[in-house]
Amino acid sequence: QVQLVESGGGLVQAGGSLRLSCAVSRSIFSFDAMGWYRQAPGKQRDLIATISSGGGTNYADSVKGRFGISRDSAKNTVYLQMNSLKPEDTAVYYCNAARNSLHYWGQGTQVTVSS
Repeated sequence: QVQLVESGGGLVQAGGSLRLSCAVSRSIFSFDAMGWYRQAPGKQRDLIATISSGGGTNYADSVKGRFGISRDSAKNTVYLQMNSLKPEDTAVYYCNAARNSLHYWGQGTQVTVSS
């Protein structure tokens, strides 16, 4: 059983920064990619950042240049550094691990950005 545990969410003012962490119960290299999604109230869950097993990264246009995804393989942890936060970044953020057609999810962590 794969477990993903997010942490680091909270309340921050617009323009501020947060770093989310996702601790994984097995080697992150056992997955094809790790990613971060977010879901705002009443909206669908959107993919915002991914990092492949080879280290390549991709970002949604809405966060490009402000957010950075990284990993620490020794700690089996994936991070999402979020800078220049905006009120529209308010959402529950979910960590995802993908291998072939299988997806594993964390429980989510709330990020609230006040104006």
